[in-house]
Amino acid sequence: MKAQVIKAESRGKADYGWLKANYSFSFANYYNPERTHFGVLRVLNDDVIAPSAGFDTHPHDNMEIITIPLSGRLKHKDSMGHTSFIENGEVQVMSAGKGIFHSEYNGSEEEELNLFQVWLFPNQKNVEPRYQQISLSTVEKHNAFYQVLSPDENDEGVWIHQDAWFSMAQVDAGWQSDYQVKKPGNGVYLIVIEGQVKVAGKTLDKRDAIAISDISDLKIEASSDSYFLVMDIPMNN
Repeated sequence: MKAQVIKAESRGKADYGWLKANYSFSFANYYNPERTHFGVLRVLNDDVIAPSAGFDTHPHDNMEIITIPLSGRLKHKDSMGHTSFIENGEVQVMSAGKGIFHSEYNGSEEEELNLFQVWLFPNQKNVEPRYQQISLSTVEKHNAFYQVLSPDENDEGVWIHQDAWFSMAQVDAGWQSDYQVKKPGNGVYLIVIEGQVKVAGKTLDKRDAIAISDISDLKIEASSDSYFLVMDIPMNN
């Protein structure tokens, strides 16, 4: 097993006034040669966006883009014809494929928006762009892992063009379980949204993460009431 703890305060940071960003990997003006990606995981941005502010229309291609609002709601518009709000308790995915344009704004005039945006390299290039959005109420459980993303369009959660599985868990203090890696050779990137958990013997606090490869299962224990995201991803990008 290979494991690396990424403390929250060690992430790249940027404050643009309207946007306060935390970068787990090199992005925009933040560059760290030791943090360019983890397997197919290219981006994990923890963004706080001011009321009514956001990103003007911009392009993407050949990337799987997953957005998970943690508080507030996101206003989305894209070149595929989708206009929607994505709120806390929902997850959105776009397969950019051969090319899309979209804009993203805080959908509130009063409250900040906090979200995770995750980019994964796809396992197929130049696919037809696609969009999907679901409510996590259809899958969420308490004191258990619940799947929010997979490679199978008939499985729980959203689906993408990659052999990746995302699971979330909202658990009570004292909870413990073993996470089973979904595909041999995949690694796990776990980030704590709230609380404190111990993963493979390492203690992680709020927004700390751990990147682990060469494993088949992983012991996770909650030291307090906790909420976390587990990304189970191929290590070959």
